[in-house]
Amino acid sequence: MIKSMKAGRVKLYDANHEILSLLSGTKIQVSIMIPNNEISDIANNQTRADQWVLNNVVPFYPGTMIRFILVGNEVLSYDSYGDRLVWNDLVPAMRRVWRSLVAFNLQIIRVGTPVAMDVLETTFPPSRGMFRSDIRWTVVAPMLEFLDESRSSLFINAYPYFPWSANPMDINLDFALFNGNLEQIDRGSGLVYTNLLDEMLDSFIFAMAKLGYTNIRLVISETGWPTAGDIEQPGANLLNAATYNRNLVKRVMTKPTIGTPARPRVVVPTFIFSLFDENQKPGPGTERHWGLLRFDGSPNYQIDLTGKKPSVDYDPLPVVENNVPFRGRLWCVVVRGVDPMELQAAITEVCGGGDGSCEALWPGRECYEPVSVYWHASYAFSSYWSKFRSQGASCHFNGLAQETTMDPSELDSFR
Repeated sequence: MIKSMKAGRVKLYDANHEILSLLSGTKIQVSIMIPNNEISDIANNQTRADQWVLNNVVPFYPGTMIRFILVGNEVLSYDSYGDRLVWNDLVPAMRRVWRSLVAFNLQIIRVGTPVAMDVLETTFPPSRGMFRSDIRWTVVAPMLEFLDESRSSLFINAYPYFPWSANPMDINLDFALFNGNLEQIDRGSGLVYTNLLDEMLDSFIFAMAKLGYTNIRLVISETGWPTAGDIEQPGANLLNAATYNRNLVKRVMTKPTIGTPARPRVVVPTFIFSLFDENQKPGPGTERHWGLLRFDGSPNYQIDLTGKKPSVDYDPLPVVENNVPFRGRLWCVVVRGVDPMELQAAITEVCGGGDGSCEALWPGRECYEPVSVYWHASYAFSSYWSKFRSQGASCHFNGLAQETTMDPSELDSFR
């Protein structure tokens, strides 16, 4: 499937041996990943690092063109006490894996770690880019020193969708989608920007320069645009996703290389997230809809990863209506056709937290009737979601619920 899509690179979120074997002989460049929960063990044990490389790299290389080993994913975005301990182990783990590669004469493979935009304290304008003060000297500076010494790259998960959707009235959608001839001038550097992704990437270039590193190259380890989402998530649709990814591919594949305003004509290897939709993933609706393909393998939209297909040759896409923020009321209700037993278990879980979400469902209270598992579940889901959505709760409940603009108390089907 990957070969038929003419992809030149693929990134795995583990080191799945079956997939690595299937990629053998394909000449597709492969990135593999060490899970976050293995970082500390490797950081404190060179033998453990050697064993990881021996198990997951040596049997497959060079038949499978492994090019990058990524140590964890967005490690610096997690902020619990335990997560902070892993922060301190990140660079030591990277160094141990690199030592293992050198010992096995595999130093052609580079070691890195993907970071999200939240490792930056300031991002706009790009010339003001600066790493967060809590990690700047303790983690980032040692990491950049390692990347510089080993001639590796800084891997960035950069999604223009998120800053645009958080501020759609002030950031032009066409600027986020590489559309049009819009320009923004960074008054600090004098550089001219025509799209949001370049601004995001250059903010890292300026942030690294402030720590004394001007030559570390960038890799976009994740980028993309969601094909669907929740009602209150603007811009998540097929048209925008196809437009963003098609324009991205065309830009990345253009010869000579475009680069960014801060580094013109410098190649930035790029991975699109993701190959498949993840229909079982929890969280907001967009979390399940980033794929070039649906979860069953059918395409969400047409795309040519070589960048050669003219835009006029693509089939038309549906007209969209959600490019502006939703301003009405929302409820969280049961998805039609789900198993009543699953609903009952969900009601027990939601209502068992002692937070008052379900008091109106008690016998004799105002929402007890009608006595229906569907009605009780819809009330429980909507009540809990309303109470905790500001803290990150989503209307998903393991696929049992969905958002609606219709008040469920007014629907005959719930009576």
